[in-house]
Amino acid sequence: MTNPADALDEPPTFLTDQRALLDGYLDAYRDALHRKLDGLSEQELRTSRLPSGWTPLQLVKHLTHVELRWLVWGFCGTTMTERRAWGDRGPSDRWHVADDESPADVLAEHRRQWARSREIAAGVPAERRASLGGRFSTEEEAPTLGWILFHLLQEYARHLGHLDVARELADGRTGE
Repeated sequence: MTNPADALDEPPTFLTDQRALLDGYLDAYRDALHRKLDGLSEQELRTSRLPSGWTPLQLVKHLTHVELRWLVWGFCGTTMTERRAWGDRGPSDRWHVADDESPADVLAEHRRQWARSREIAAGVPAERRASLGGRFSTEEEAPTLGWILFHLLQEYARHLGHLDVARELADGRTGE
């Protein structure tokens, strides 16, 4: 069953500013992540439905850390420990959410990182290159903000497609 509330809130079709379009789609996918999880119990959020073994809650934590790695550690060049940067990974190098991390906390952390990411990118030209000293040590390695934002967009699009499948297997609800 398709839920009309799952429809992607896309930017307006008349939008011609490419950066505003990119930012709008990123926000639409970030918001869709939360909407697609709405109504799932804690047990469902912690249950894997796919052979790869990830759970919806692990996916949220992964996307939080993807934004952290690319925008805070990468673009801003903020120094952080490997453990912090790759905090979505467990001992087996798979996505991980600890038993004492509540779904509300994981979702709230994603919203905080979403806000931080928007703040970092606000008003910065897409052609600006990432700072050195965090994730990148040479100019050749440092991508532009535009590249990073497109990378984030494809991460969200791909993983929300995965989440559509997991949600349909959980309760029959399908994406748009």
